[in-house]
Amino acid sequence: MPKTFPTPAAFSKKPFIDIPMTAVESHQDAAVGYDAERRMLQVTFTRGSNVYQYPDVAPEVHAAFMAAESKGKYFGEHIKPLDFDKFPGPVTA
Repeated sequence: MPKTFPTPAAFSKKPFIDIPMTAVESHQDAAVGYDAERRMLQVTFTRGSNVYQYPDVAPEVHAAFMAAESKGKYFGEHIKPLDFDKFPGPVTA
């Protein structure tokens, strides 16, 4: 039986909030940004160029994510279940 995959999330219609990103060492996560004032976590992944924004993320969760030995594992356990907004990433030549 062929493996089935969930339908990808649609792009958000909310306005995009530009958050500076920092490259991270991870097999899954490419870069992470955090806006403490808005409590907004932003993540891009090594596969694909889309940008994911997770609202209402506590500063402690961001700090633990950045300090995690395995960012992919931490992301999967603590951030992936959260609500998010998906935006198209930058076009690369």
